[in-house]
Amino acid sequence: MRTHEKVLARIESDLAAGRWALGERLPAERALAEELQVSRPSVREAIRILEAMGMIRTAVGSGPDAGATVIDRPAAGLGAAVRLHVASGTLPVHDVVATRATLETWAVREAAARGGEDDGWAAEATRLLEAMEVPGLGVEEFVRLDQDFHLVLVRLAGNQLVEAILAGLRSAVASYVARGVQQLPAWPATADRLCGEHREILDAVIAGDADRAERETREHIWGFYRETGLAGDASAS
Repeated sequence: MRTHEKVLARIESDLAAGRWALGERLPAERALAEELQVSRPSVREAIRILEAMGMIRTAVGSGPDAGATVIDRPAAGLGAAVRLHVASGTLPVHDVVATRATLETWAVREAAARGGEDDGWAAEATRLLEAMEVPGLGVEEFVRLDQDFHLVLVRLAGNQLVEAILAGLRSAVASYVARGVQQLPAWPATADRLCGEHREILDAVIAGDADRAERETREHIWGFYRETGLAGDASAS
């Protein structure tokens, strides 16, 4: 085990033991190096890795926000890793779509079971739908609103790990959606259809119809994948 890996292992065990809570700052680089009896470059490398993983946030200076702070954003590191592997061709687009469909159809089933427990989520989902339906909306903004809409329903399912995974897939999903849009003959027509499908999904969740919510979501995800031609693109699957 390399030195920085020992530092990571120690920080992980300290987090698990509750030594540091969310929002707390880690000891200064020099203090950590002395405590762990390692070099400061090893500590620095471990901190960089933790920041890339979304576990901490670093800030320079000497104020109250300076140093490394525990934040815990699991989707950050996952998203970066998936995006890079998709770009390299290691992870096929088809696998990203399949993973998204599997997790999201489960999530909407759970969301439908909680459809009557409205704490404002339905109003937020409706607001996002109305924003997507504005004529002339650009593709990039549409995709951002689309993803926000889906995450509202996923969040309602109440599983933080599923939410983190799907949030982490966000950039990879946006990437294949943008690529697919370029191959469509008429984006406005597709956008209208997608908005209609969103309405069907939302109606099913609000009504508590788990079977319909799952079915509509599955067809929504795979339907776009097929329509864009990505399913038949050997380089994308």
